[in-house]
Amino acid sequence: QLKCSIEKVSANVSDRATTLDVQALDNAICRAHSSIRVRNLHADYKHLYLSNRQTCCEQTLSPFNLFSFFSLQNLIIEVPENITKYPFTITKGQIDPTAADFCHFKQSFTLCWGSVLDALQALTKVLRDFAVPLAKVSGERLVDFCHSWGAGWRKAPSAITLLSVLENREEVSDLVSRPGQRYKGEGGVEAAAILIQSCWRRYSAKTAYRRLCRCNRAARTIAASWWRHAQRCRVKKALQARRFRQLENHRRRAQHLAANWKHIQSSKRTIIHIPSLGFSQSQRLKLRSYDILQNTQISRLCDVRDENVEVIYVCSLHLGEDILQYYSSLLSCDGATDGADTRNTQASLCKRRFIILTPEAVDYFPTHNMCLSTLLKYSPRTLKRIKHLIQGKQAYMVGGVSHMDDLAVADELDVPILGPEPAVSQLYNTKSGGRRIFAVAEVDVPPGQADIYSLNQLHETLAELMTQNINMQRWLFKMNLQHGGRVTAYCDVCHLGCYKWALQRYHRYGPDLWGSEWIQETVLLRYLDEIPEWLAHYAQPAKTSSYPSWSCFLKTFLRQGGVVEAYPPSESVTYLTVDMLLEPGGEVTMLSCGDQLHGSCQLEVIGSTVPQTSVHPDALHSICVRVGRACLQHLIVGYVSVGLATYMDNHTKEQKVWVIDLAVGYSDQLAMTQMLLMVTGGSLNCLRPAPFSSHRSEKRQHFYPLNCFAVIGSHLFHSNLSMLYHNTFLKTCKLHGIGFNKKQKQGTVFAFYDRSERRSIGMITVSEDLQGALVTFAQNLSVIHQQISSSKMQGETNFKVTDDLRTLFAFLEGKKKIMH
Repeated sequence: QLKCSIEKVSANVSDRATTLDVQALDNAICRAHSSIRVRNLHADYKHLYLSNRQTCCEQTLSPFNLFSFFSLQNLIIEVPENITKYPFTITKGQIDPTAADFCHFKQSFTLCWGSVLDALQALTKVLRDFAVPLAKVSGERLVDFCHSWGAGWRKAPSAITLLSVLENREEVSDLVSRPGQRYKGEGGVEAAAILIQSCWRRYSAKTAYRRLCRCNRAARTIAASWWRHAQRCRVKKALQARRFRQLENHRRRAQHLAANWKHIQSSKRTIIHIPSLGFSQSQRLKLRSYDILQNTQISRLCDVRDENVEVIYVCSLHLGEDILQYYSSLLSCDGATDGADTRNTQASLCKRRFIILTPEAVDYFPTHNMCLSTLLKYSPRTLKRIKHLIQGKQAYMVGGVSHMDDLAVADELDVPILGPEPAVSQLYNTKSGGRRIFAVAEVDVPPGQADIYSLNQLHETLAELMTQNINMQRWLFKMNLQHGGRVTAYCDVCHLGCYKWALQRYHRYGPDLWGSEWIQETVLLRYLDEIPEWLAHYAQPAKTSSYPSWSCFLKTFLRQGGVVEAYPPSESVTYLTVDMLLEPGGEVTMLSCGDQLHGSCQLEVIGSTVPQTSVHPDALHSICVRVGRACLQHLIVGYVSVGLATYMDNHTKEQKVWVIDLAVGYSDQLAMTQMLLMVTGGSLNCLRPAPFSSHRSEKRQHFYPLNCFAVIGSHLFHSNLSMLYHNTFLKTCKLHGIGFNKKQKQGTVFAFYDRSERRSIGMITVSEDLQGALVTFAQNLSVIHQQISSSKMQGETNFKVTDDLRTLFAFLEGKKKIMH
């Protein structure tokens, strides 16, 4: 077609110079553009055409030059975009075939009409579907669209793409995009019905699918829960069966131990000491430095003072080499307890009859505060080594606060336990359980009530006790499951508004009429009205670092249960602790007795003076034997500690002794007493009265030829001690005359518990008389405090508790008055 057009133009050009027909050239170019479209137009050729259009009219062109001009390689001749050619209209989706514009368009593109017709049909269908009243079509765009459609469209173009060939595409696009417009056109009702049905089917299917998914998830959850429940039940049954088997084995070995106890005590034996504190998990997590607390009874090693005893001590932490050498020197009795050169200690290590083992599980659970029995249970290498050490020997295990894992360890080692079953220990190792034992033993106890678990019960019980015991000035509240003064609170009746009123009526009516029913009921009702407010304002914990307020203490008290007891009605009260061994054979033996030393908290024990000088030994022995026999009746064997309080009754002028506490297990006082007997080489006779002074008359000297007194501090704490290593600390003490004289059997001995923090120590001071022991003990603490402290860094400590000698002398004078 281009060739024909050029020939027509060339025919009008003569052999001579002639002016080129520009109109004919434009028509030829337009027709060539409609049939030939070469992409990637070069900008220079387009510029060449636009700039030389006028020049071509004035120059003389030969047919050859004209043909060469249009035959340039990769040439694209293109009409400017703002010029629209071959437009026609579509009305209501229908094309008028007789319209002049459409006929002209059809005639111009006859050769490619097949593809154009397909595009026109698709376009008209879209216009009919959306009820477009008028659409103006650009012919050139339609042809270009047809060529691009046929060149590579994989699927039919969208309606928006088809509308791009319209000159009024913005108006048509707005109409097409109008919501609901599709349903106004051709087949709109059917399309709406199809859409509604499809939406409903989709909704129904989606709802059913979601319901099915929920059912499947519920089924999977139920199945998983049931599987876990069944698995948990199987594990629980297996554990119960294992624990029952361990309990049966424990009872069988306990019977064998009871039957052969006398023989075992008189022959060579191995004692496995596991100072485990089997508290509940909530208690263990609240205790700071729990591993060090479990190692405060490292003095159990001193059981080797019996030549027939070998000791295997399980330690709750890794001890340093300096601590091991210290205890090796101490137990070898070579006098090297002052940090002297220990180069020859290795020779004694080979001959020693004790070994210290640390379970490997200590490194696996450093922050879980597990009791020592549990750590040993999960330490197979340590258990295997203990088995090897006790193979072919008579051995038994001594624990601490009983725990179920004690049975597991004993069953794994196949050794008996010198102690009660864990359930029995947990039942009677509480404040309420102790009062039950004391009731069976028929010993004097302070007025009080056990097993209090509700606030109303607390108020009613307290009102009744205060009514019946009008002379009691202070009442104590003790938790069941914890030990020490930190779990005690108190409240003084002097702050109670109606107390003076009740006291006046007591003096008016006298003791006889005071016990009448109508007076008791009147006073009880008056107390009940004021006790809640009285407790809320004036009750306070004994140690505020553990429980800062009464509300905090009361919450834990009611959750655990506890005891309400009267404080002794005297200004001079002495507390003492007696350690006993309830032998499996049924005998009761007193092992240690000492008067308690209290810290900053009046009810917190930090040590004791041994032997006790507050109660006559015969009376003390009678009380302890009755308590011990009551414990044996309730299947409690092994080591127990009994706490007592003694004071002088102001009315009868007689000494009163109350039994206030029972602890089932090996005590810290007993462990330190073993160290005392080890370094002095003596023995403790709890049945013989002890003198107060070393200046005894010749008439009494033959009764007490080798008497001495000791002050034991088992829980001494100073934060500045961590600055000194143990060897340095011992050398510092030696420079200031603090040490133990082996020949005179007097002086000071220390007990170290850990190598990392080094804040807690134990100290024993031995002297000829009680006053000298107390003075030396206080002076030692004062010297140590001065050496490790400065004016700007005093540190946290309980050393200053006994730093005031006047307090100690008052303590001693109170003892003398009681004994007199």
